[in-house]
Amino acid sequence: MNFAAGASAPYRTGRIQLLIPALILIVFTVVSGLAPSRAEAQSYSFTAVTVDGNARIPTGTVLSYAGIARGQVVSAAELNDAYQRIVASGLFETVELTPQGNTLVIAVSEYPTINVINFEGNRRIDDEALTAIVQSSSRQVFSPTQAEADAAAISEAYSQQGRLAARVTPRIIRRSDNRVDLVFEVFEGSNTEVERISFVGNTQFSDRRLRQVLESKQAGLLRFLFRSDTFVADRIDFDKQVLQDYYQSRGYVDFRITGVNAELSRERDGYLVTFNIEEGQQFRFGEISTVSSYAGVDAAIFQEALNVRPGVVYSPTVVENSITRMERLGVTEGRDFLRIEPRITRNDRDLTLDVQFELTRGPRIFVERIDIEGNTTTLDRVIRAEFDTVEGDPFNPRAIREAAERIRALGFFADAQVNAREGTSPDQVIVDVDVEETTTGSLSLGGTYSTDDGFGLAVSFQEANFLGRGQVLQVTVTGVSSSQDYVLGFAEPHFLGRDLRFDMGGSYQVTESDYANYDSKKAEYSTGLTFPAGELSTLNLHYTISNTDLSYADDEDVGPLIEAEIQRSDVLESSVGYRYTYDSRISGLNPNAGVLLEFGQDFAGVGGDVEFVQTSARAIAQTKIMNEEVTLRATFNAGHISNIGSSTTLVTDRYLIGGTYMRGFTSDGFGPRQYLADTYDDAIGGMAFATAQFDVEFPLGLPEEYGISGGAFYDIGTAWGLDQTASNILYDDGPLRQVVGLSVFWDTPIGPLRFNWSHALEKETYDKEQTFNLTIRTEF
Repeated sequence: MNFAAGASAPYRTGRIQLLIPALILIVFTVVSGLAPSRAEAQSYSFTAVTVDGNARIPTGTVLSYAGIARGQVVSAAELNDAYQRIVASGLFETVELTPQGNTLVIAVSEYPTINVINFEGNRRIDDEALTAIVQSSSRQVFSPTQAEADAAAISEAYSQQGRLAARVTPRIIRRSDNRVDLVFEVFEGSNTEVERISFVGNTQFSDRRLRQVLESKQAGLLRFLFRSDTFVADRIDFDKQVLQDYYQSRGYVDFRITGVNAELSRERDGYLVTFNIEEGQQFRFGEISTVSSYAGVDAAIFQEALNVRPGVVYSPTVVENSITRMERLGVTEGRDFLRIEPRITRNDRDLTLDVQFELTRGPRIFVERIDIEGNTTTLDRVIRAEFDTVEGDPFNPRAIREAAERIRALGFFADAQVNAREGTSPDQVIVDVDVEETTTGSLSLGGTYSTDDGFGLAVSFQEANFLGRGQVLQVTVTGVSSSQDYVLGFAEPHFLGRDLRFDMGGSYQVTESDYANYDSKKAEYSTGLTFPAGELSTLNLHYTISNTDLSYADDEDVGPLIEAEIQRSDVLESSVGYRYTYDSRISGLNPNAGVLLEFGQDFAGVGGDVEFVQTSARAIAQTKIMNEEVTLRATFNAGHISNIGSSTTLVTDRYLIGGTYMRGFTSDGFGPRQYLADTYDDAIGGMAFATAQFDVEFPLGLPEEYGISGGAFYDIGTAWGLDQTASNILYDDGPLRQVVGLSVFWDTPIGPLRFNWSHALEKETYDKEQTFNLTIRTEF
């Protein structure tokens, strides 16, 4: 057995040694047969090159792409390169290169011409909007590459509306004469909603409050009517900036967003968006000081101009407003090139920020000119009116930025860019304004409803940039069951090129009152000027002329006083007046609180049939508490009419209280009345009134995407006085009325609904109470 094993090994080794040379010989032979030699590589030389199939494209163009000259020796690889160059031109649908002896034949078929472009399956975006998106157009050569790019652009447009599943497929339909119809087949898909928005890291403000700040909203009950509850990536980026501004304006200077997670839900029909934030500590203003390194400038004068005080919650906006105020004072003082640099010192121990405003002299740079481009409709002067700077003035970067914000706020432009560049010399700059026009006209249909007047319809046309002059033209027609209003208004915001608003308008009102025993017709014309009286205040001067005619309502009896006023017929009133307004609710120091103060007088007797002085006042104070989730509001209204001489007023001039001024009562709910049992009951109005309304609004614990919140109110008021002596007059001594009530607010796509349930704590016998009231007003 050992021998057999030992003898077999030399035998197998010998066979392998004999096979190796044979295998090497076979491999060498095969490889040698497959590998072409350089001498055998095919080459061509053509004495002629012809092009077939081209109709629109010149033969010379095809030959230039091919790059093969007559008599040139070319290899097969070079022929392939020529083929690739012709294909890459994008001019031909098919290309063939065929050597025929000494002739190279280039056969091409051109891409067809687009006959028409159609869209199918689109409902959310109309054909006109899609046509503006695509680059392909009729009578243009069809390009598959461009068609695919257009399909991608349409898909992106749907994505911006939250339809991330939208698919667009370009198709062609062959027509005669080498034409095609290009059809984009659109599958819109459903909205990808924002199913939930949550926050991680917030301790000072609840998720509910922060969600109210964001532009994006969670999907709610009426999701099919909302667009803000669809997921759009760009909107999330905007939300991040809004959230940053919200916290910083409330003193959280260290606030930052560490990340935003947007994940598809398990059902893949909605996104779960989570904002990861770090709030930091709230800072307040510490020491406020002003120093000057500008020779001859007294810092104390500028310090006195500041309205910010220590202890106020810090806000960058307050600092910016303070700088603007000081720069304006510098212009008044004749200090050109004044610059204010805020230097902020952080005090972590007491959580304050000391702000030192340093007055310095900036570089001597002037505005050479202001160039405006892109305004095809809007006149240059409308845009220039938003600049406090003109050519030749000292250059102030802050003033230019503020002008840019005002231009954008006009609403006339889809985009407005304002930039400064060096002028013809280093000490001059050119301000470039590049705008993109947008539509400024609107036609709106409005629905109104109240339990007093029932349903109504309002049709309004407004052009905010009339004839490109920045003027406002508005026509409104409103009709409810008891009255019809026709209003025409015109406004020039920069009258005579100044910060002066000019208004003029006319109206005609026909009233067939359900709550009074008379009808009325009133035609009125008014005009006025409004101008700033301070940083937060305005003054309005106006003139009004009107004609009022009272008449009997059908089958109604009226008292002697109304009877006498109907007999006066066509009463002409002519008056001049003023109204002063102070409003800190938006641009004041406190973003959560503010006041509105308004006082005005009208002096009737500048001609006409009546003479009186009418004085009115209004005050509103509002604040938010409990992490800004609860709103407190107090509103005071008062008015008084004083006759001059023997003149007397009409019932339409006097105060009929209820509804807006005093909830829980109808429009003529309380006040002086002329009453005789079973004969007449006329609300005649008082010569004076005063009301106070106190409101609280609060969340009800429902998801905020439903838009439902609650409220409670308490109203107290009275109306009194009469300028005529008459019998059977009640309540002219002004007894108080008091009302309490509950409210439910519902923000819906068809308008803000308000449900009021009220109960009169104190009223008089013949007052007309209204225990429930529903109001709605919207534009759609």
